[in-house]
Amino acid sequence: MAASELYTKFARVWIPDPEEVWKSAELLKDYKPGDKVLLLHLEDGKDLEYRLDPKTKELPHLRNPDILVGENDLTALSYLHEPAVLHNLRVRFIDSKLIYTYCGIVLVAINPYEQLPIYGEDIINAYSGQNMGDMDPHIFAVAEEAYKQMARDERNQSIIVSGESGAGKTVSAKYAMRYFATVSGSASEANVEEKVLASNPIMESIGNAKTTRNDNSSRFGKYIEIGFDKRYRIIGANMRTYLLEKSRVVFQAEEERNYHIFYQLCASAKLPEFNMLRLGNANNFNYTKQGGSPMIEGVDDAKEMAHTRQACTLLGISDSYQMGIFRILAGILHLGNVGFTSRDSDSCTIPPKHEPLSIFCDLMGVDYDEMCHWLCHRKLATATETYIKPISKLQATNARDALAKHIYAKLFNWIVDHVNQALHSAVKQHSFIGVLDIYGFETFEINSFEQFCINYANEKLQQQFNMHVFKLEQEEYMKEQIPWTLIDFYDNQPCINLIESKLGILDLLDEECKMPKGTDDTWAQKLYNTHLNKCALFEKPRLSNKAFIIQHFADKVEYQCEGFLEKNKDTVFEEQIKVLKSSKFKMLPELFQDDEKAISPTSATSSGRTPLTRTPSKPTKGRPGQMAKEHKKTVGHQFRNSLHLLMETLNATTPHYVRCIKPNDFKFPFTFDEKRAVQQLRACGVLETIRISAAGFPSRWTYQEFFSRYRVLMKQKDVLSDRKQTCKNVLEKLILDKDKYQFGKTKIFFRAGQVAYLEKLRADKLRAACIRIQKTIRGWLLRKKYLRMRKAAITVQRYVRGHQARCYAKFLRRTKAATIIQKYWRMYTVRRRYKIRRTATIVLQSYLRGYLARNRYRKILREHKAVIIQKWVRGWLARTYYKRSMHAIIYLQCCFRRMMAKRELKKLKIEARSVERYKKLHIGMENKIMQLQRKVDEQNKDYKCLMEKLTNLEGIYNTETEKLRSDLERLQLSEEEARIATGRVLSLQEEIAKLRKDLEQTQSEKKFIEERADRYKQETEQLVSDLKEENSLLKQEKEALNHLIVEQAKEMTETMEKKLVEETKQLELDLNDERLRYQNLLNEFSRLEERYDDLKEEMTLMVNVPKPGHKRTDSTHSSNESEYTFSSEIAETEDIPSRTEEPSEKKVPLDMSLFLKLQKRVTELEQEKQVMQDELDRKEEQVLRSKAKEEERPQIRGAELEYESLKRQELESENKKLKNELNELRKALSEKSAPEMTAPGAPAYRVLMEQLTSVSEELDVRKEEVLILRSQLVSQKEAIQPKDDKNTMTDSTILLEDVQKMKDKGEIAQAYIGLKETNRLLESQLQSQKRSHENEAEALRGEIQSLKEENNRQQQLLAQNLQLPPEARIEASLQHEITRLTNENLDLMEQLEKQDKTVRKLKKQLKVFAKKIGELEVGQMENISPGQIIDEPIRPVNIPRKEKDFQGMLEYKKEDEQKLVKNLILELKPRGVAVNLIPGLPAYILFMCVRHADYLNDDQKVRSLLTSTINSIKKVLKKRGDDFETVSFWLSNTCRFLHCLKQYSGEEGFMKHNTSRQNEHCLTNFDLAEYRQVLSDLAIQIYQQLVRVLENILQPMIVSGMLEHETIQGVSGVKPTGLRKRTSSIADEGTYTLDSILRQLNSFHSVMCQHGMDPELIKQVVKQMFYIVGAVTLNNLLLRKDMCSWSKGMQIRYNVSQLEEWLRDKNLMNSGAKETLEPLIQAAQLLQVKKKTDDDAEAICSMCNALTTAQIVKVLNLYTPVNEFEERVSVSFIRTIQMRLRDRKDSPQLLMDAKHIFPVTFPFNPSSLALETIQIPASLGLGFISRV
Repeated sequence: MAASELYTKFARVWIPDPEEVWKSAELLKDYKPGDKVLLLHLEDGKDLEYRLDPKTKELPHLRNPDILVGENDLTALSYLHEPAVLHNLRVRFIDSKLIYTYCGIVLVAINPYEQLPIYGEDIINAYSGQNMGDMDPHIFAVAEEAYKQMARDERNQSIIVSGESGAGKTVSAKYAMRYFATVSGSASEANVEEKVLASNPIMESIGNAKTTRNDNSSRFGKYIEIGFDKRYRIIGANMRTYLLEKSRVVFQAEEERNYHIFYQLCASAKLPEFNMLRLGNANNFNYTKQGGSPMIEGVDDAKEMAHTRQACTLLGISDSYQMGIFRILAGILHLGNVGFTSRDSDSCTIPPKHEPLSIFCDLMGVDYDEMCHWLCHRKLATATETYIKPISKLQATNARDALAKHIYAKLFNWIVDHVNQALHSAVKQHSFIGVLDIYGFETFEINSFEQFCINYANEKLQQQFNMHVFKLEQEEYMKEQIPWTLIDFYDNQPCINLIESKLGILDLLDEECKMPKGTDDTWAQKLYNTHLNKCALFEKPRLSNKAFIIQHFADKVEYQCEGFLEKNKDTVFEEQIKVLKSSKFKMLPELFQDDEKAISPTSATSSGRTPLTRTPSKPTKGRPGQMAKEHKKTVGHQFRNSLHLLMETLNATTPHYVRCIKPNDFKFPFTFDEKRAVQQLRACGVLETIRISAAGFPSRWTYQEFFSRYRVLMKQKDVLSDRKQTCKNVLEKLILDKDKYQFGKTKIFFRAGQVAYLEKLRADKLRAACIRIQKTIRGWLLRKKYLRMRKAAITVQRYVRGHQARCYAKFLRRTKAATIIQKYWRMYTVRRRYKIRRTATIVLQSYLRGYLARNRYRKILREHKAVIIQKWVRGWLARTYYKRSMHAIIYLQCCFRRMMAKRELKKLKIEARSVERYKKLHIGMENKIMQLQRKVDEQNKDYKCLMEKLTNLEGIYNTETEKLRSDLERLQLSEEEARIATGRVLSLQEEIAKLRKDLEQTQSEKKFIEERADRYKQETEQLVSDLKEENSLLKQEKEALNHLIVEQAKEMTETMEKKLVEETKQLELDLNDERLRYQNLLNEFSRLEERYDDLKEEMTLMVNVPKPGHKRTDSTHSSNESEYTFSSEIAETEDIPSRTEEPSEKKVPLDMSLFLKLQKRVTELEQEKQVMQDELDRKEEQVLRSKAKEEERPQIRGAELEYESLKRQELESENKKLKNELNELRKALSEKSAPEMTAPGAPAYRVLMEQLTSVSEELDVRKEEVLILRSQLVSQKEAIQPKDDKNTMTDSTILLEDVQKMKDKGEIAQAYIGLKETNRLLESQLQSQKRSHENEAEALRGEIQSLKEENNRQQQLLAQNLQLPPEARIEASLQHEITRLTNENLDLMEQLEKQDKTVRKLKKQLKVFAKKIGELEVGQMENISPGQIIDEPIRPVNIPRKEKDFQGMLEYKKEDEQKLVKNLILELKPRGVAVNLIPGLPAYILFMCVRHADYLNDDQKVRSLLTSTINSIKKVLKKRGDDFETVSFWLSNTCRFLHCLKQYSGEEGFMKHNTSRQNEHCLTNFDLAEYRQVLSDLAIQIYQQLVRVLENILQPMIVSGMLEHETIQGVSGVKPTGLRKRTSSIADEGTYTLDSILRQLNSFHSVMCQHGMDPELIKQVVKQMFYIVGAVTLNNLLLRKDMCSWSKGMQIRYNVSQLEEWLRDKNLMNSGAKETLEPLIQAAQLLQVKKKTDDDAEAICSMCNALTTAQIVKVLNLYTPVNEFEERVSVSFIRTIQMRLRDRKDSPQLLMDAKHIFPVTFPFNPSSLALETIQIPASLGLGFISRV
């Protein structure tokens, strides 16, 4: 394809620009051949007509696609030219903040002028072991490549760092050396890497200075060879220096400084040791004040001086030599202040007693007069005579400055020599890596001899660079079997010949220096005569005859001839040097010792490599001591020789290039000046590299990469199984010109621009596909939109028509409703008028009829009242007449009847007087009497009836009378009431009249009041409404305030909760930090222990003297120091079990720190023992006193205690008898039988034991019966005991007499005595209970008092809190609660300590009592003294016990211990145990052995077994520590052993998890808590070793499996990497996938489960594994720009989801492993989310809480679109993110610490396995141990 076809519309090009160097533009129309003008559109919006050069007709450079911009390697760009390189560097530097970029084999480093966090040890670890090109460009990648090639190819390497002053050469070299020091380490204990790094501050102080371009500019070149041994560890270094800028000592330009060391001395002048130097401010000295800038911003010269002195001390320069150096430097400063006065034009003098000169002479130790004389005179020697000549003031000043420069140069060389001596190693050097830190190409307004030498050196280096680049290109082509065509590249050999060939510039300069009257002018004329018009590279300026121009590879440079000869001669007066040599100051003559040796730099080895011995630091320069016969070498000659030597060294090594670029001249951070950058790119050879690459095939792709990238350009039929053939077929169709590409063995090579063309085709194809997809999608979307619109229109029509119909119906309804309303309204009005009229009529009628009715009523009422009055009057008159008539009639009747009665009486009186009368009367009287009698009876009956009637009538009459009386009274009352009512009516009428008046008045007042009430009501209603509104507002305010208060309270509560949570988290973090620190210390201790063992083995091998004995560990040592006494020498007893102990004088010397610790511990134990003994004595005395008191008092006893006492006495007596019988039996058997018959396993012995057991059981039964009978006797005795207490003793005597009559007199007496003892015991118990009750009561009173005080204090606090505001109240309450809890915790801790002491004391007493009981069981108590009891050794009592009391223990002999450890630990194969046996079997076996030793109370056996176990485990792990299965197995068993020691320790906290049977198996004699701590520490060390093994296995898989492998095929289109990895890079041995990682995780998990590891520990291991995976993946992501894309984020998310699925399958989601992947998940999300708006920034800030600010910004800077449809992250968006995250307090560290190990804990996990059920398999070879 023709290049012109690429210049189509919208194509982007670069056009030259005077300001920006190159400016981007866009074609507005297609270019056609023959066009002279291009229509362009600039980025600033302007249109431009760009005219092509009519001669060359060159088109402007094409711009690379955006997808290629920001590449790691400039050679990956499709269009390789200057603007593309410049733009790529600018984008990486400004937008992505990346300072490193590859350009083929060159690393381009741009100085950022600020500190970046990319040089830490974590970054070094990330680059270590990586291939160059796998990670982002970095100085560490170059250093790693050099180190790797040195190790693999066994070829010396060189790193050439070049650039302008201020470009960062020194810093780059320093970081490269730091990388070697960190990665390789040193081969000795001298810390050579620290010394190598320590040489930097020394060399910077004496060789660096502030210039206008750089605050720390190196004013000399240096080549440092870092030597390595066969294991590629640093053993030493050697430094060579080039062309020190001596003129700076005596002259500095404005804004510049002298060398740093002078200002450091002045800043430290007040130090007491510097008083003798008589220094002061830097402005007081002529040599330090010329630049006018004695201070550097941000640099403390006094601190730098301290660093320099510290570095000198580290390198072995003693304090005396340091003071000597400072004396010489101070002397140079004082020498600069020496002034001269002119006597005439040819002579001068120094003022007498000149202070600066006298100080100089004092410091240098030379004679004042002699020095003063030779500063003003010189000696001239001719062939015949010698004479002294005075010199002028100018000559004297120049001579003084020359002397100062010479002294400084000699001191500089001396310091370099001593640095080399300090870095020299006696070990043979195997290889080296050289770091060349040399000046770059320089051109100033005035260029002199220094610039000439610098540019000469750069010409040589550029030639070597071009040849090396050409060679690498050729190797690449040959490797891929591509036809090699000669590439024309710039060869600067003519320029080098112009400088160094015969009759070259240097040759003519040396010749002119030898001429007696040679001057700069005569030398210039010789140059013109020799080279002008003869060499195209040499020119003469038009306006000068004292200058010349050389066309260098970088630019033309004009050199001024003035000063060339003087600088080349470097003249110093010989007499002045002789004065200095005669100095009394011993160090000064040492500086000039080399003057007599005249060592040439060409005397080095011919191989080009300087051996690491003391050599001159730089080539010998011109020395004034060299006399006429032997001409001294000029500076130019020396420099040429040293340069040739350097080139020989570089050619003998593999070079690596670092080109440092200075982005601007103002030291502004991340500011890019295009003009300055282009100048340096041209000067440093980067563009030449680009040109060489562009001349051939710069773009190179593997076949697979090409297929993956351009699969879219292929049809299905073109895709074959052979990827290579597929690519060939496709390329032949796509690119017709076959010269544009070549097929290699593994790669396709493209010429410049072809990848851009392929990218254009790919983009066009994708664009066409996108257009087709968009067309279909848009059609579908528009169809859907039309259908939605149609449906919506129909719906709208339906609703509109419905609305219209409803409106019409509503109109009809309203019309009808209006008619009805009118009808009813009209009816209503008519009816209303009718009702009004009717009402009015009725009202009138009612008033009229009422008036008439009232009148008629009044008339009727009057008539009715008159009738009533008449009625009552007439009735009264009638009653009065009737009463009068009745009264008269009754009176007449009474008178008449009285008269008639008187007449009858007279008759009766007469008849009574006559008898006859009586006779007549009595005739027939009887009959009459009978009749009368009957009549009387009848009358009586009638009378009775009448009486009854009368009674009834009387009752009725009475009732009627009462009724009438009541009616009468009522009538009377009514009459009175009527009379009163009449009066009242009158008064009421009067009142009514008054009331009417009042009513009228009231009505008027009422109207007035109503009016006022209405007004008041309105006002009140208005006021009420206002008040309601105000009330509503107040309510709202109240609600708002309440809401605010609630919110504040809620916020305060949340804040306090957050604070508590944070404090809790902080405490947890502190706890984890402490745990981590402790575990790190353990790790360090184990490392040091291993190192100690290794060193001891090495010493043993070196000395080769076998040691016949072994060291024994004293068993009396406390187990608290057991972790320090577990020496590996103890484990050696397994190999030499029969050796005897060595004499004490042959023992290994004991560590004093260990001895002091042990001595201190022994002292503490003795004190504790003494305290325990005193306490025991005190307790025994108390017991004796209490017994004595109890015996004095008669007390009442009970039957139960007597039963126990009798039982004890009986058992003791029977026990004694049985023991005597048993001893006799044993004695008889031993005397009569053979030893084999009496053995414990013999038949006779078993029969006797069975008989003895049966006899014992029978005896127990008989004892029980006897005791029951005795208790019955005692109860009978109590029953017959009298109740009188006064006669107790008498009754007891009687009782004794009665009881004596019984059969067993002795037993009853004994029972009585027991009863008395029981009574005493009961009384003593009663007294003790009383005392305890009183103590408890007193304690309760104290508690009540304390509670009262506490209550009062709480009330006071509550009252105080109520006065505080809510915030302070909550804070005060929390503070009080914290204080209270703290006090409670302290009290509880004190109680716990007291209880621990009590438990320890009781355990000690228990051990003592156990010993006493054991001794009592052996012999009789009465025959053994207490001293014998203590001194007699403990012997086990061979009393047969039931087997169930002894299960769960294993017995072994002491001599079998080493065999046990060997078979169970050292030679055990974990795989067989894990598969075939129960998990943790070795731990169970070891614990059962410990149990047996504890049962035997054998302290030495327990300690020996535990110590051997721990040391053996350490030995196994040291031997097979790289095997995951072994480490996992012993971690599991160590933890199980630890859990067993806890589970069976007898502590309540652990016993509650056991069964009753397991609690019977607890340890009884020893407290092994201290050994538990040792085992815990051992488990921590094993865990850390397990993590390291995991890391070593997983490390190679992680990056390939998590990042590089495409788990989801086709998601990430391969972006053109373009980085051409060096052919020497190590090839990958195999790629890993995510499935590889998952299989490895499954393997780890299955192994741990098979070994029976605790589930909690498995979770911690899994968490650590996932942390390693996440940290390594994230670190590589942060260091690889090619991995930061949207598609890679999707791949990572998918891989993480697979890991989470693995966790779910293994039921490990709650292990915390998922949380460790959170940073990686958030980084993947960050790659996928939108990154444009402020909302996106806010979402990113809230989402990425697990990432640090530096990591977020780094990912955004590295984000790279895979195709042109994606967009880069804008700089403004990144700044927005930084602004939002500026308040976040997180670590500035960029990478995660992949070596971090979480602190491990071992939660107690009791075993449910019963020890007695464990069977020992025969495969373990433990037949010598037996189950007890």
